[in-house]
Amino acid sequence: VQFEESGGGLVQPGGSLTLSCLVTDGIFKIGTMAWYRQAPGKQRELVGTVRNNGVTTYEDSMADRFTISRDNAKNSVYLKMNSLKPEDTAVYYCNFAPHSSYYRADVWGQGTRVTVSS
Repeated sequence: VQFEESGGGLVQPGGSLTLSCLVTDGIFKIGTMAWYRQAPGKQRELVGTVRNNGVTTYEDSMADRFTISRDNAKNSVYLKMNSLKPEDTAVYYCNFAPHSSYYRADVWGQGTRVTVSS
């Protein structure tokens, strides 16, 4: 399986971005997907998850600003981020959810970098 993240960039505080992730494996359709992020000098952290039926969960600090969705027909998962803050600056990755049987900690895409700065 491969993960191809895109959509990152430089955005001003308060701005919005939508990230995309293409998963090159059919198991995407049955797996719970997740977005993760890794800020400079910090460990990778979970942003939220989306089940194959579209049900989502989020980490508390992001629940009111981030929205995860998926398109099973396109093998893609999305992360819409609103009201971005400088502390959201990170490289964002998609992968299967940590509890998924398909999750492998050693398999990651290149990620997409988000920089929130004025």
